[in-house]
Amino acid sequence: MSDVFTTKEVLVSHPNARLTVRGRQLIVERSRSGWPQAHIAAAMGVSRRCVRRWLERYAAEGMAGLHDRSSRPHRSPARTAPELEAAVIALRRRERLGRDRIAERLGLSPRSVSRILVRHRLPPLACLDPISGRLVRASRMTTVRYERERPGELVHMDVKKLARIPDGGGWRAHGRGSDAIRRAHDARIGYDYVHALVDDHSRLAYAEVLSDERGTTCAAFLERAIDHFARHGITRIERLLTDNAWAYRYSLRQVCADRRIDQRFIRPRCPWQNGKVERFNRTLQVEWAYRRAYVTNDARTAALDPWLEDYNTRRCHSAIGGRPPVSRLAPTS
Repeated sequence: MSDVFTTKEVLVSHPNARLTVRGRQLIVERSRSGWPQAHIAAAMGVSRRCVRRWLERYAAEGMAGLHDRSSRPHRSPARTAPELEAAVIALRRRERLGRDRIAERLGLSPRSVSRILVRHRLPPLACLDPISGRLVRASRMTTVRYERERPGELVHMDVKKLARIPDGGGWRAHGRGSDAIRRAHDARIGYDYVHALVDDHSRLAYAEVLSDERGTTCAAFLERAIDHFARHGITRIERLLTDNAWAYRYSLRQVCADRRIDQRFIRPRCPWQNGKVERFNRTLQVEWAYRRAYVTNDARTAALDPWLEDYNTRRCHSAIGGRPPVSRLAPTS
């Protein structure tokens, strides 16, 4: 009998398997030695049906029938159609959307989108450069997350500086080596300052494009942002978290005192502590500022409010279960 079973075991059974390939060989050996199937089953600690199945498979296929095989079904009638899979891949590569937004766009479940992305070996968004879409070598990722229990308990504030767009379009419209780009560089058209406020619990966001980041500008923006939040049901802001910029540290004191807001600051050189608004700034760049080639700076500024409305009321947010920020707020009249 020893010369019959010379094929090596190719696959490793899972740790809780009753039978390895060697155990199945032992079933065949005992059967050929005259053991009744019931006695084999009792000795091996398996059912008689299991013993019969392996004996039948050996009779039909020989040694090859005793090896592990894939449990994947021969047919998958409920599998996503190839056309839909191609649409998922195209949306991920073209617009770099997360699974929840792809699922909403195509009418699929988020789990189905995840399976498709894994099946096609597409890297996670955290491993891609948010602007170019290229795979980067490393990304700051953490499993330590926090979220305040109610809207208004904590809000995050920050400013993002963006280069202005010259009339006629910038390098995204004409290419980096064009004459228009060189003239715009010589003219020194300056920057826009996108001020943003984000609620920690609901992720409701408010943003404005302003001409500078001075203290008075930041204080006036905070007043308008508080009123905007109040119109959406966040009538009380308890804490405000910012970085240590001079405009925030000294110019917001009076506003916070008048509104009874406890002002907090992140540790120096630790921007991830203000991560909610920093992540919003990244989304702002990818989905609004750099989504298309604007031909004027005013055109980009005008596109902010519609995008912000979509962000707050329709765009699904993966951190809050694939729902928009307003879904976490009480309805307002």
